Amino acid sequence: MSRDLLEATKLSHSFDYPLYGNVDLALQGGQSVAIVGRSGSGKSTLLHTLSSFLKPNSGTVTLLGKDIYALTEEDLEQLRRDEIGIIFQAHYLFKGMTGRENIEIATLLSGEDIDTTLLEELEIEDVIDQKIGDLSGGQQQRVSIARVLSKKPKIIFADEPTGNLDKQTAMLVIAVLLNYIKKADAALFLVTHDDEVASRCDLHYCLEGQTLSIVT
Repeated sequence: MSRDLLEATKLSHSFDYPLYGNVDLALQGGQSVAIVGRSGSGKSTLLHTLSSFLKPNSGTVTLLGKDIYALTEEDLEQLRRDEIGIIFQAHYLFKGMTGRENIEIATLLSGEDIDTTLLEELEIEDVIDQKIGDLSGGQQQRVSIARVLSKKPKIIFADEPTGNLDKQTAMLVIAVLLNYIKKADAALFLVTHDDEVASRCDLHYCLEGQTLSIVT
């Protein structure tokens, strides 16, 4: 039986205004969850809290059995490097390097090899040796996804990974992500504005009015 890879308990956060309160969430290996909601509702903030980059006002986040906000900075950095994969809407790729070189940076740190099958699934095998600056936005996004998946994380946090993609490519990307977590017994936490993308996930929530509620 798969264990919980991610567990959030009574999670609350606010800035000058409240965002969400008393969020309880659990994700097992092989499971995916999508969060939808209006701009400014707190979706990305929730992702940053769950992925260890923003300490919540209250509540706990447990990743792989570890209370992440009780860890030392050294242990937290190791967890991020070895177990967590983050896909940003902004690609954060090195423009003067090729796609392959960008991926190699991640795989060198994790000790993994580049997965050529993954490049084929993302349909970037023919452009992987081109400079990032010569690739389209959609190709760059798929390189950034290959970079994350090639390090073989156990938990993936994806912030609008299909937001700048056409519908066909968006469906390709979500299929690759879901296929990865099933094979790797990993988990996916996805923030999106696309209800069709969200519907492909095992769990579909809406964050609105400080409340996280299941979408039926």
